[in-house]
Amino acid sequence: MRALIRQMSIDNSLWGAPRIHGELLKLGFEVGQSSVAKYMVKRRGPPSQGWRTFLHNHAPDIAAMDLFVVPTIGFDLLYAFVIVRLDRRKLVWINVTATPTAEWIARQITEAFPWEETPRYLIRDRDRIYGRIVTRRLRAMGIRDKPTAPGSPWQNGFVERLIGSIRRECADHIIVLGEMQLRRIVKSYANYYNSVRTHRSLNKDPPISRPVQRTGIISSRPVLGGLHHHYTRV
Repeated sequence: MRALIRQMSIDNSLWGAPRIHGELLKLGFEVGQSSVAKYMVKRRGPPSQGWRTFLHNHAPDIAAMDLFVVPTIGFDLLYAFVIVRLDRRKLVWINVTATPTAEWIARQITEAFPWEETPRYLIRDRDRIYGRIVTRRLRAMGIRDKPTAPGSPWQNGFVERLIGSIRRECADHIIVLGEMQLRRIVKSYANYYNSVRTHRSLNKDPPISRPVQRTGIISSRPVLGGLHHHYTRV
């Protein structure tokens, strides 16, 4: 009985002794509520769900966005903007600009999400570029704005990890000549990332699932000038 009470209190962090006591009664256990309270696992944190639990519970309805900087051969700075869906880690939008503004960000969000495919929540950091124009656009599209806490980049960890992958697997290995060239390269990487590249968190499947091929001759196709390869059976 003690083990069952402890397990129920661990599995249901929002439940108190009365709720667990009621469940035990329905399971046929005659036990006092005071005994339930005695053997419950004591909480160390707040009773409400934390940020990690929120991300886990609502992943299919959440997207995240962020900007990162890419220097050019002439020491100019270009800004790449990315949006990722959390459930399948799909890179739904990537674009490049030399002069990011709130108006430009709002337009990217509109183009990234058709009206029938908008997420319920959109996570972002507290960069000042996400001004009133961006928040008004999100509200008009029915998306709930979810800024992270100050100084907490881990709360936007999915998009931070994506940006790290783009740097390690693409941007750090090319010489950027200009905005148009970088836009073409990152869009090519986005196609590779979504359709070919396997992810450990998806049981070694890409965001857009690839079928398993068991017959045919293995052939390889270079991606991004040979930085990566796509292997298929033909």
